[in-house]
Amino acid sequence: MHWSDEIAAKIIARRPDKEEYVCAAGISPSGSVHIGNFRDVATSFFVVKALERAGKKARLLFSWDEFDRLRKVPKNVAEVREDFAQYIGCPYVDVPNPFGGEPESYALYFEKEFETAMERFGIPLDYRHQAEMYRSGAYREQILHAIAKRGEIFDILDSFRTQDAQEGEKEAYFPVSIYCPCCHRATTKILSLSGDGTVAHYSCACGHEGDFDFTKDTNCKLAWKVDWPMRWAYEGVDFEPGGKDHASPGGSYDNGRVIAEKIFGYEAPYFQGYEFIGIKGVAGKMSGSSGLNLTPDTILKLYEPEVVLWLYAKSEPTKAFDFCFDDGILRQYFEFDRQYLQYCSGQADDFTNSVMDCCLTHGKTVKTVPMALLVQLGSIVNFNVPMIETVFKKIDLNYTYDDFSNRLERARYWLEECAPEQANHLRPFRDFALYGELSEEEKKEIRALHDYIKDGGYGLEDLNAKLYAIPKEIFGENAPGLKQLQARFFQLVYRLLLGKDRGPRLYLFLQAMSRGNILPLLDFEAPMTELEAHPELAEKKEEEPAKKERVYGPADPVAPFKESVVKPDFDKMDLRVAKILKCSEIRKARNNLKLTVFDGIRERTIVSSIKDEYTPEELIGRKIIILANLETARLTGVPSEGMLLAATNTACGVQVIFVDDRIPEGTPVC
Repeated sequence: MHWSDEIAAKIIARRPDKEEYVCAAGISPSGSVHIGNFRDVATSFFVVKALERAGKKARLLFSWDEFDRLRKVPKNVAEVREDFAQYIGCPYVDVPNPFGGEPESYALYFEKEFETAMERFGIPLDYRHQAEMYRSGAYREQILHAIAKRGEIFDILDSFRTQDAQEGEKEAYFPVSIYCPCCHRATTKILSLSGDGTVAHYSCACGHEGDFDFTKDTNCKLAWKVDWPMRWAYEGVDFEPGGKDHASPGGSYDNGRVIAEKIFGYEAPYFQGYEFIGIKGVAGKMSGSSGLNLTPDTILKLYEPEVVLWLYAKSEPTKAFDFCFDDGILRQYFEFDRQYLQYCSGQADDFTNSVMDCCLTHGKTVKTVPMALLVQLGSIVNFNVPMIETVFKKIDLNYTYDDFSNRLERARYWLEECAPEQANHLRPFRDFALYGELSEEEKKEIRALHDYIKDGGYGLEDLNAKLYAIPKEIFGENAPGLKQLQARFFQLVYRLLLGKDRGPRLYLFLQAMSRGNILPLLDFEAPMTELEAHPELAEKKEEEPAKKERVYGPADPVAPFKESVVKPDFDKMDLRVAKILKCSEIRKARNNLKLTVFDGIRERTIVSSIKDEYTPEELIGRKIIILANLETARLTGVPSEGMLLAATNTACGVQVIFVDDRIPEGTPVC
């Protein structure tokens, strides 16, 4: 039985007749949500699915604790806003977006970032925004009740403390904080309370002093250890997980459980503590990035959503596991594929079936193209899609782009960002220095391999057998240390072709690659070239940054033509030639570039989603066609005064329509 089914059975036993069970999770939008916090969501999600497997109705309630106050400025925020410390103490929902543009608030910016990732996981969440709940007065009765019971609440909290309360501490305790209407911070102190417990007189560190009527005013919030159990009762929560800090004896859950029962008259939900998540092997470019921000979106650049959920589902909540940035990720993909294929064939055990039921949320079929093979072969052909399809056919694997599209970019991202040292690139020319160090027998091995490949006419298994046979042919069938000689031969081939001691499985690699690319690197009878005689010239060329080649798919089907328009309607569009004067990236914009163009009359700004296709340097000075009379729109926080013309297709991405440089700026296009 899966651990989520065990928890579901306990939940049902506690309230067997409940119509709908509520599993909860919650996060404070203090910054980008870390992948470790995702265990809160994943654990509750799996329990929801277990309840549904048991024939029960259940939902996942997610609370945005955006009414909490900003306690410190995250590193990535401090890098763009040096003045942001002024908002410490204010509720997240009232703090402005530090990056500018939409959405307007700090809370909404980081909430949207997380919610977009959740959509990719296919996890349905019933969101609760706590600022809205508090300010709407939804919790008014609960707040008044907590104030009336403040002495009892203090005693409960004090019972979990190791130090004795100070004299007067209980009398001065209030389970609620008031946000100051002047400085907007939670730096207030309640000085006195009316006899009926509804009006507080308070002062603020900023100097403001005033009265707060809890029957009318709503800009206040219960303390965390009171707020949490209050919301359990309000929402009827049946299950909620928490980190091991909350689960520790005397921790937040133990406090909340007693407060829920004694103050709010509600049996605390079933609680499951969980272990934190590890990160293994952060290397390559990622190890050098300051403030590495491992959000769900970052993880999804490496892992398919189903594989992420599989990692959480197969591990009990109290067991730690790692997200791997080293080659451990390839083993994880291999293990996922193995279990998935067992599941699809009906050969999986009950536990594996439950794990797969948890992680397959989209109802789609997972294409188990080996990730390790995509990494190995993709790097050789620079991740060119048609060439990868050709390579697969040559090694008798009929995978198409539709089969490996979900994994290809992830394979490329992992290789380039996390493990660049594992990339396989054919040497640009022969290694005469290495060849000169070989024994005569070893040179004969290389010539034998060259001639065999040149003659062709072999299959995959024939090639594999020949690779092991060549050392036998040269050194003898019963040569001492034959296995070591074979290993040495393989190593020499890798070094001559790839410039390193190891690489992809050699027979697959040689079969996949074009003979026209391999044979010149194994032929040492042709005269030495200038580059081979002076390798330092090649090193200088390698220092020049190479442009990253995009991966494209098959062409889109030709769309039907649109309805006819009359010429007067077409004439309303003012198409003009314009020259790009400046081009720059937009902070936090993933796809957009900001272009400053001259339209023949004035300079204007145009924002266009062509960042994946062009660098600013490639665009500056070029002439394009713009729709000059398009109404100004705000894109990624920048006003865009028009639109450039481009062709868009899966086969080519977004390609800007450039015009001849002889055409003057401002020339109409008709």
